Amino acid sequence: MRYPVHMEQSLPDPNVAFGDHRCPGPSYRDLVLRDETGVPAQMLESEYRYRGSEPIGYHRYTSKEFAELEFEKVFMRAWQWACREEHIPNEGDYHVYDVGQRSIILVRDPQGKIRAFNNFCLHRGTQLKPSGDQGNANRFTCPYHGWAWSTTGKIASLPCRWDFPHLSDDDLEMPEIQVDTWGGFVFVNFDPTAGPLRDYLGVLPEHFQGAWDLSKRYVELHIKKRLPCNWKAGMAAFLEAYHVYKTHPQGLRATGDANAQYDVFGEHISRFMHTSGTQSPHIANQQTEQEILDFLLGRKFSPGMETPKIPEGKTARDVYAQLSKVQLGEKYGADYSDFKVADTVDSIEYFVFPNGFFFPGARIPLTYRFLPNPDNPDECTFDLLFLRPHPADGNIPAPAKVCHLDFKDSYASAPGMDPGLGGVFDQDTDNLAAQTRGFKGSMRTAETLGNYQEIRTRHLHETIDKYMARP
Repeated sequence: MRYPVHMEQSLPDPNVAFGDHRCPGPSYRDLVLRDETGVPAQMLESEYRYRGSEPIGYHRYTSKEFAELEFEKVFMRAWQWACREEHIPNEGDYHVYDVGQRSIILVRDPQGKIRAFNNFCLHRGTQLKPSGDQGNANRFTCPYHGWAWSTTGKIASLPCRWDFPHLSDDDLEMPEIQVDTWGGFVFVNFDPTAGPLRDYLGVLPEHFQGAWDLSKRYVELHIKKRLPCNWKAGMAAFLEAYHVYKTHPQGLRATGDANAQYDVFGEHISRFMHTSGTQSPHIANQQTEQEILDFLLGRKFSPGMETPKIPEGKTARDVYAQLSKVQLGEKYGADYSDFKVADTVDSIEYFVFPNGFFFPGARIPLTYRFLPNPDNPDECTFDLLFLRPHPADGNIPAPAKVCHLDFKDSYASAPGMDPGLGGVFDQDTDNLAAQTRGFKGSMRTAETLGNYQEIRTRHLHETIDKYMARP
């Protein structure tokens, strides 16, 4: 049986205020309230307001001058995650984090404290540790003249110290960067006057508790891929589900896209949530719950697996979530009993300004990070992590090593990556390359955004403008 897609072409109701239009039919909230397990309380919160309909200039994606100012005003002042605590669990463990031309050494000192130091020699500026490096050391030695510092930032060795009578030990202390942790992530802020991370994160610590606690997860897979687009354009592809019907049509039979929920919580946090196990509003024919479940199991589970029949009173989502928790529990040796239907199967994505994405769900346990290219605003680097719950037996795997992918490498080529999901990410990459060309070749000079479905992209630019305007 074919499931034709229809595109809603009717004009918006002129009697409805801008920002108040919504997809006809049941909303995300309506759908999850039908789940047999109930819904996590934080998922029932809603925070949206209309933020205008003005175009967004393409120069924000293409201008090198804008990119340079943006880097100084945003990345040098905003909290951003640099690594996981599990990357530096023991004394002397270090991890190098690079953003633009800046480089930081994150290290665990003898007291167990995580410190962040400028990764450049105070003598003549040589980089101390290579970009992307990690390991264990009791000191950091410059490869040029041998100056060295301890893991607390004190000068440990200076050959021919007699020739530097003008420098005291205080002068020789490594510059330290603000560092804090949340959810197992290590965050840094280059601005010494920046406020606490806890305040910056807004609702995030309150929402990410219990089954959502990311500090009780480990890195199963880590892909680092170069993308042919500006870092903001790359992020915008993941800030909305509006593109699903055209870019990812293979999932429409069991994905709620146009009826997704979008929220903006304060200056730094936004969220979307869309269902798995309900059909897209773009599907013309109404499927049965059994047909939706058959489709899901045919795509997600073993070929030839006998599809269970949905018991009376249950939905495809209910059964799919229960089967998923059993399957995931057996695969990872973890307890998924605290997950409800919605946070087991749905796409729940929180964005933390300027460049971090966190998914608390069981089936979609992702984390993203987008880093600008300091020399070319048409390129960026995308980190994609899978975070799995700690096994019940306490034997926590070491964090996965980074798999590096170039522009044309498929995500599916990464060891451990699900081929189907890899193909989905590849579809997004194809769009980004085409969009980058359009930014420069279009006869128009700006993009226009949907007032609801693309509110998170507008909020991103709004927050960037606030940072850019600060002295």
